[in-house]
Amino acid sequence: MDNSNTLPAGAAAAPAAERTTSSRLKSIFSGSVGNMVEWYDWYVYAAFSLYFAKVFFPAGDTTAQLLNTAAIFAVGFLMRPIGGWIMGIYADRKGRKSALMVSVVMMCFGSLIIALTPGYETIGVGAPIMLVLARLLQGLSVGGEYGTSATYLSEMATKERRGFFSSFQYVTLISGQLIALGVLIVLQQVLTTEELHSWGWRIPFAIGALCAVVALYLRRGMEETESFTKKQDKPKESTMRILMRHPKELLTVVGLTMGGTLAFYTYTTYMQKYLVNTAGMSISDSTTISAATLFLFMCLQPVIGSLSDKIGRRPILIAFGVLGTICTVPILTTLHTIETWWGAFFLIMAALIIVSGYTSINAVVKAELFPTEIRALGVGLPYALTVSIFGGTAEYVALWFKSVGMETGYYWYVTGCIAVSLLVYVFMKDTRKHSKIDSN
Repeated sequence: MDNSNTLPAGAAAAPAAERTTSSRLKSIFSGSVGNMVEWYDWYVYAAFSLYFAKVFFPAGDTTAQLLNTAAIFAVGFLMRPIGGWIMGIYADRKGRKSALMVSVVMMCFGSLIIALTPGYETIGVGAPIMLVLARLLQGLSVGGEYGTSATYLSEMATKERRGFFSSFQYVTLISGQLIALGVLIVLQQVLTTEELHSWGWRIPFAIGALCAVVALYLRRGMEETESFTKKQDKPKESTMRILMRHPKELLTVVGLTMGGTLAFYTYTTYMQKYLVNTAGMSISDSTTISAATLFLFMCLQPVIGSLSDKIGRRPILIAFGVLGTICTVPILTTLHTIETWWGAFFLIMAALIIVSGYTSINAVVKAELFPTEIRALGVGLPYALTVSIFGGTAEYVALWFKSVGMETGYYWYVTGCIAVSLLVYVFMKDTRKHSKIDSN
């Protein structure tokens, strides 16, 4: 048997029933730290784009430059389905641990390229080309990270607390974004605006590359999941062929992701720009509002994940769908004219509480849909496709609506996508009661 498919002596995963809470937390920590670093590297682009937009593109108005950086942000998402496909197959063949190590290496190189690339005035069109290449590499990495980490956390958990433990995927995802904003706040305090625009924006990308090296070291000590080690002796068959036997599950992942991912990117990565470019707030105020709301949003994830272990996944998803459909237009319309820090904070926080009905449990719901041999691929590929189409284009679509004088059209676009997802939630089974993880 290939040595990459086996665990080192003494490192075999203990049966799920024998694992203590502390050992589970250790496994989750090992699997999550790298996830946090990856998402820090991914989101630091959005957090600092207000500063480096002028560096990589020729002079123009602010909205045009933001459109260019948003377009490259969206381009990075084009690689996520490819990453979900390649890394999903790799994780299902060679192990969750091996795939998670490869993904963090790719993210490291992407961040390093951005940190070192000269500006447009120095190398001309080469600057945006290098930026695109870096984001494509990071997109490949993140595309593989989501499905594998969702699978890893779900397989490490017990049936009774799977919602709680798997919710830490979004805890680390959000914490990565929060750390990116924290670095921004610190740099805003120690550097002048001119220094940030000139060279200070490179610092967070250099930090991300170094942290990825640390994450790689930590992931070397991860345990492989019992679900994967048990299935290794089974006859191997094409994972894509097995995946095609689950069309309903694939479509379910697409449907339940569409509205949730669009709402998530609207109220997180895009909201910082929205408060500056539409509501007229300062960059520093928009940053602190984003940081405060994201911190509380992060704390909500395990609470709602734990609730899903008691009442089921479906009622929570339906609550998100109903409230998201009803409240999106009123919240965004009011934010358009908001003038106070606290007013913006409470509106965004209300929106994120609603979105938590999706983010806290979406990973475990998807993992529970598929058998072990295609779980990472089944979770990662359709999710990455959907996020690329709806989440990755969120900023660009929003800015496009603004550029043509129809900004409210975006509000209805988000509402419509959430409504479609609501239909999926209403008609799907509750995966807590029909989990494929328990049947493996």
